[in-house]
Amino acid sequence: MQPDPGQLKVHALLNIAVRAARRAGEVIVRSLNSLEALTITSKGRNDFVSEVDRAAEAEIIGIIRRHYPDHAVLAEESGASGEHDTLWIIDPLDGTTNFLHGFPVFAVSIACQQKGRLEHAVVYDPMRQELFTASRGGGAHLDNRRIRVSKQRSLEGALIGTGFPFRGSDRYLDAYFAMLKAAIQNTAGIRRPGAAALDLAYVAAGRTDGFWEIGLSPWDTAAGTLLVQEAGGHIGTLTGAEYTQGGHVIAGTPKVYAALVELFAPFVPEGLRSC
Repeated sequence: MQPDPGQLKVHALLNIAVRAARRAGEVIVRSLNSLEALTITSKGRNDFVSEVDRAAEAEIIGIIRRHYPDHAVLAEESGASGEHDTLWIIDPLDGTTNFLHGFPVFAVSIACQQKGRLEHAVVYDPMRQELFTASRGGGAHLDNRRIRVSKQRSLEGALIGTGFPFRGSDRYLDAYFAMLKAAIQNTAGIRRPGAAALDLAYVAAGRTDGFWEIGLSPWDTAAGTLLVQEAGGHIGTLTGAEYTQGGHVIAGTPKVYAALVELFAPFVPEGLRSC
């Protein structure tokens, strides 16, 4: 029986994302021995970009353009370009601050969205050479091995990831610290690695049971969103509404996700309820 042509196209899109992520990872790792020589600029308070971010992004976009020159791109450093039903959402170096300090927790994140729906995702950790992938309806995988969210059913005993607010979201610090206190008091522990794409990939792989953060962008979460969903987890806003990329997010196993929404409900101010 001949393969379905649509399936071949889907497979090709994911393969291109994997190839681009690995190439960007090579650019990033090669630069680790010359961090002191990098040109670093600030996009905002505590929000940095280096020539490595830009070089990695250029590699990713170059690979995509060679195969799909008409596709649209939304990338962290170069912004939006093109108009097409297929949109590539790219974070070339998620965890730039970690990278600039030689702290080995950062990743490449690439998602492919078609007609407004996430279809393919890659999160690549170049330090551990771990490749997280997902395609809609095809499950989530780590190095070609199927992964699932953990079986955790409550906050008791749960390990939860988070990220500290920045990029202007520090106006919600009081609300965030209230959530953090409640989470510390009701779980087994909190972890803050510093790369949201990896945080979501770890939820998908069952390494953590849940995650929340305030003030994210689409390139931070697009690939991780599909990973969590295809691994059997839930992802939404702080109030449990549908998450549409960017803003404030909770993810986790179905039970942990629901428990976090309930736990945080008293501390979510009006400004955090609409996104």
